[in-house]
Amino acid sequence: MNKEQRFRRQVLVLGLLILLTTGLYLTYNTYGNWSFALAIRGKKLAAFFLVALACSGSTVAFQTLTHNRFLTPWILGMDQLYVTVQTVLFFIAGGSVGLSLPVVPQFLVNVLLMAVVSVLFIGFFLGKTGNDFFRLLMVGMVAASLFSSISTYLQVLMDPNEYDLLQGKLYASFGNVSVKLLVISGVLLAVICSVLWYFGPELDVLLLGFDHGVNLGISVRPLQRLLLFLIAAATGIATALVGPTIFLGFVVATVSYQIFPVHRHRQLFLGSTLLGILFLIGGQFIVEQFLGLKATISTVIQFAGGLFFIGKLVAGSSPVNRRRKFGN
Repeated sequence: MNKEQRFRRQVLVLGLLILLTTGLYLTYNTYGNWSFALAIRGKKLAAFFLVALACSGSTVAFQTLTHNRFLTPWILGMDQLYVTVQTVLFFIAGGSVGLSLPVVPQFLVNVLLMAVVSVLFIGFFLGKTGNDFFRLLMVGMVAASLFSSISTYLQVLMDPNEYDLLQGKLYASFGNVSVKLLVISGVLLAVICSVLWYFGPELDVLLLGFDHGVNLGISVRPLQRLLLFLIAAATGIATALVGPTIFLGFVVATVSYQIFPVHRHRQLFLGSTLLGILFLIGGQFIVEQFLGLKATISTVIQFAGGLFFIGKLVAGSSPVNRRRKFGN
């Protein structure tokens, strides 16, 4: 069996597992209230599909651009930027006003802010750091600390009741997603993922090194900026939709590299997305039916993902490209 045949078989198995898990999640313990259960669980299911699509594709593409499989788009401080935006909104307008604002404009503003700030940040420091991407990432970590300090300071000054309302916005939640936001997120992610899919062959070349990309006629710098904007936008959509899910993309991308015998990004996008969907649906089913909702899927993701990340660091088994240059 060659690699292509093996990959098709693995995708088929994953698809069957997703169908089985989805059917079990939608029908288990409904007690005859089919319409009510499907309305509640169906909305969560749609959120799982979109978040898995956003996190997996953006992480795989970002790790190719950085030539480092330990990094995720959240290294740019996307989660802390989201927390800071929400904190400033609640601090200035108040908790009741912040919760009563129209969800669609608020969602679009959050996504636009996270994407634009990330790209401007990269564009400004890319030249200042001499195209040294690791130094740029250090600046990104410092920026994340700055965002965190600002949000923490404002949260200390807030009224305790408003702080309580704010906390509900800062933790990943798949249970209270607006249907309007699901539709808008689906449209935006369809466009973003179509472009990432289109540039899959270029990403295959960049995986070999940026010098190879230049030699083969790829305009590396413009492509980098476009892909980084798309990655930031996809990450921003997932964060604004359900809240920060820092380790999900890392886990599904790393597992995809281990079980799929391919290096083509289009196949990796598909495989990692299917894994992400399976993990989210299966995790939510366990949380609801076996843990009695005493934990949340976001807590499980952060805890398990953190342990997985530490384990990979200790094992040191993930291949890391030692090139220090981000581009030419």
